[in-house]
Amino acid sequence: MLVRVDPSSPEPLFAQLAAAVRGAIARGELTAGQRLPGARDLAESLGLNIHTVLRGYQLLRDEGLVELRRGRGAVVTAQAGDGLARLRATVHELVDQAQRLGFTSDELTHMIRTEYR
Repeated sequence: MLVRVDPSSPEPLFAQLAAAVRGAIARGELTAGQRLPGARDLAESLGLNIHTVLRGYQLLRDEGLVELRRGRGAVVTAQAGDGLARLRATVHELVDQAQRLGFTSDELTHMIRTEYR
C-alpha cells in the first residue's frame, strides 16, 4: 500500500492518511485481516508525527474499517469490504437508471464528474 500526503494541502494530514487507506481498501489493495503498517514506521517513512498517524488510524477505527489491536496494530475489518460491494451495487443501479432514461455513457460520466467536484 502506497500512502502519500501533501503537507501544503488544506486537508489535515491525518485525514489524508485515512483517505489513502480508504482508497486502498476500495481498490482491493487491502483486504479483511490485513495489517496496516505500524504507526511508528509509517510516521517515520512519511515524515509525520506518530500522533498524526494514530489519529488517522483512530478515524478509520471509528468508521469501522480497521480494528486497533494492542500489540498487533491496525487490522482491516471484514466490514471494510462491504463498502466496496455497496458502491459497486450503487454504480450498477445508477447505470441501469441512466440507461432507462436514455443517457449515454458520456453524459453519465460528465454528470458524475460534475458532482464529484
